[in-house]
Amino acid sequence: MDDMKDILEELMDEKISIEEAEKFLKAKLIEDVGDLAKLDVFRKTRTGVPEVIYAQSKNAQMVLDIIKSFLKSKKFAIISRYNEEQVEIIIKTFQNNDYDVSINNLGKIIVVKEKSFDFEKRNGVVGIITAGTSDIPIAEEAKEILKAMGCEIMASYDVGIAGVHRIFSPLSNMIKKGVHVIIVCAGMEGTLPGVVASLVDVPVIGVPISSGYGLGANGKGALITMLQSCSPGLVVVNIDNGFGAGASAALIANKMAK
Repeated sequence: MDDMKDILEELMDEKISIEEAEKFLKAKLIEDVGDLAKLDVFRKTRTGVPEVIYAQSKNAQMVLDIIKSFLKSKKFAIISRYNEEQVEIIIKTFQNNDYDVSINNLGKIIVVKEKSFDFEKRNGVVGIITAGTSDIPIAEEAKEILKAMGCEIMASYDVGIAGVHRIFSPLSNMIKKGVHVIIVCAGMEGTLPGVVASLVDVPVIGVPISSGYGLGANGKGALITMLQSCSPGLVVVNIDNGFGAGASAALIANKMAK
């Protein structure tokens, strides 16, 4: 049985006893991968957000072992912030008749899934905007998480404050489409999320990007600007946190759509 729903359905159909169901649930709460990791198997059921394998600082074999454990208990694995050695071994191991391997090189996210598996479609609609092209990799990371959580996505890139007139057409299209949330990624001084929040009646999630000069380098200037914004309806995640922005936006959008 793959998840909590399967176990409960077996119980409802009287195929297993209450005692057996309890044992299955306890056994699947945490799955060990040797001495390397403990998988939170029911995270998606409990929180609505799938567990993602953060590949940075792990060697290729560690990542491979964790992916294999994911695929035993689920039908997919999402890997973020990978390096070239890791992606090569992932492709070599899984890109065959049993699995599809989807690689987003910009967002540094890989999705390995059984060919028969598709992420459940929900009705949340999320807009993604970037101020500049340097912000696109983090926006793409957010996009992959949104796709895994079943959202429809509208994206418009490179419409920053240096040419503020560029924002109005894509923003108008998003509002007409009925987006529930808008993610805005911006580096440098990070003005754009506050501007967007002042123009729309939906929540805006600001993502500060690690670009800039001098005192504002590494995203600190953008983060401070977003936190100090006087535009209501703007919330802010940490620097370069595309995953957090995508997960939060999907939870809000899917709940609003429901």
